[in-house]
Amino acid sequence: MTTTTIPTGIERPADRILVALDTTDADQALALAEGVKGAVGGVKLGKEFFTAHGPQGVHKVSGAGLPVFLDLKFHDIPNTVAGAIRASLPMRPFMVNVHASGGRAMMEAAAQAAKDGGASRPLVLAVTVLTSLSDEDLIEVGINNETKAQVAKLAKLAQEAGMDGVVCSAHEIKVIRSVCGPDFTLVVPGIRPEWAAKGDQKRIVTPRDAVSLGADYLVIGRPITQSDDPIAAAKRIADELGD
Repeated sequence: MTTTTIPTGIERPADRILVALDTTDADQALALAEGVKGAVGGVKLGKEFFTAHGPQGVHKVSGAGLPVFLDLKFHDIPNTVAGAIRASLPMRPFMVNVHASGGRAMMEAAAQAAKDGGASRPLVLAVTVLTSLSDEDLIEVGINNETKAQVAKLAKLAQEAGMDGVVCSAHEIKVIRSVCGPDFTLVVPGIRPEWAAKGDQKRIVTPRDAVSLGADYLVIGRPITQSDDPIAAAKRIADELGD
């Protein structure tokens, strides 16, 4: 297995791009990762892939030499989440995440567990409100708060609990910066270039606009992975970010 170096900063526009490999096909995921290497900053592996292939699959994709965002959104009692974070460390992910709605104690346990990774520990992020949810969806599940207000509340709680940053919609970047400051890592999914299809995301924005608003990393899937030429699509986005 190739060992990837955990990046400590963003040196070029392409480093901001994390390609979502939303597939259960390990060979396809590896081929995509190898195909976009050099044109992006890393890849994201989520629940579908991990359920199908587990740590062995993560190690396989890591062989492409790109940093991996392990997007499993842990949400359980503090001890269980801490154990899950520790169990992820041998996979050497660049990022891992938990649901902020799991509460302060759970996030504190996750942050502490990540420290066991030493200098190469992953960034631990909190998921605020899923980008597929609207204000109406929140009301339907019993949260009587506007999306932006709920995101701001959870982001501040995550920062206080020791999280390195949050996963959020681009539409909440400004409000999160206002309550958490400039040094809180913001990872933004729901990104679609103007030339790409919207898909099932309700709250989207273009890559350039997201970075202008203050996003650190952009999670982009189908506009790259479903393109006839994934590396060309990735380079097109990076070029747009560099304009």
